[in-house]
Amino acid sequence: MAFEIWISFLAASLLLCFSPGPTVFLVIAQALEQGKKSVLPLVLGTLSGDVIAMTFSFLGMGAILATSATLFYVLKWAGALYLIYLGFKAFRSKASSSGEQLKPIKKGSVYVSALIVTALNPKGIIFFMAFFPLFIDANSPLLPQMLIMSTTFLFVSTISVSTYTLFSAVLRNKVSSIKFQNTFNKLSGGMLVSAGLVTASLKHNG
Repeated sequence: MAFEIWISFLAASLLLCFSPGPTVFLVIAQALEQGKKSVLPLVLGTLSGDVIAMTFSFLGMGAILATSATLFYVLKWAGALYLIYLGFKAFRSKASSSGEQLKPIKKGSVYVSALIVTALNPKGIIFFMAFFPLFIDANSPLLPQMLIMSTTFLFVSTISVSTYTLFSAVLRNKVSSIKFQNTFNKLSGGMLVSAGLVTASLKHNG
């Protein structure tokens, strides 16, 4: 892959990964609710979801989703309802007198949440199938180019998720007041519900 093409791909990936979307809303909301302990499982969950979405795309799922309105809407509503469920759960949670959550963080649950939301985004699957070919040189071997782009995108995704999550977690941990902690919980719940509604509003363009 030519260096100038890779730079263009890197710039496009940065723009796309840092643009607000369901996954970004999820990681901000979870970090506001759970604090710094949620950073690693959120990052790993998002990366796992990206890998699944890319794999589906490379196997042709993107083409199927682009032409099948039924499958598109099944995935869309599954992801949307899951986000809304997480939102109501966060909205109802309460902070303890120490400013921490009453229940200890379940890292596995946070990881699975990030994975599901990222992997079940039908636009993400279609995006990978439509986005990657724009930067492929038909005169060069395909596999090395795909590996370079996949690795680059996952790296950018890691930076994006880590940035949003760490900022939100630090913000939450700086405020020890129970009132503010509960406000953060309600804010995170509202963001998750909003992300669910955004996901539910996605249109099928096939």
